[in-house]
Amino acid sequence: MRSHERLIEAAQLEFAVRGADASLEKIARGAGVSIGTLYRHFPSRLDLLVAAFEPRLQEFLDGAGEALAVDDPWEGFVSYLENLFRVQAGDRGFNDFLSRRFPGNAETERIHDLLCRQIDQVLARAQRAGRVRDDIALADIVNLIWSNGRMIDATRATAPGAWRRYLHLMLDAYRAEAAHALPEPPMSQEQLYRAMVQLNEGD
Repeated sequence: MRSHERLIEAAQLEFAVRGADASLEKIARGAGVSIGTLYRHFPSRLDLLVAAFEPRLQEFLDGAGEALAVDDPWEGFVSYLENLFRVQAGDRGFNDFLSRRFPGNAETERIHDLLCRQIDQVLARAQRAGRVRDDIALADIVNLIWSNGRMIDATRATAPGAWRRYLHLMLDAYRAEAAHALPEPPMSQEQLYRAMVQLNEGD
């Protein structure tokens, strides 16, 4: 196996367990190469992240396409989020990637913009059908991703399927028939973007 492939394989294993901030030195050792070789193949951590997460991303996009094709808008919305959180639960690094923004990197921005468009699409379809309350916004779904990520970390070793229970509890609160006035508006797109950048910066 070539160095490039060994690095991707080692990165997938390490990111899945340690998250997106996993040690690059440890990844290089796991691939049997020097840190200099790692940087020759992947000049930045983000380059390695994108390469390592490509299979997870494709797994997610395949499931997302199936969810977007579901005839019933509510079932499509539920299916989309279940697919999203299932992939999130299976890989700590991908969880980090979903939760953050990496400004200045065109590829990660493209991927996140695609995810946001998909969420907007599946959410708007369920809202037009009167199944999801009208005041739910993209930022509410991203906040759910953040919350689910912490819960996944807490239960990974003891109850790895617990995320499904709490997702469906939250989905009941999203139903139009459960709507009541909320004391705070959703985060604006700018606020959401800044929050995702700050998560990446460790603020």
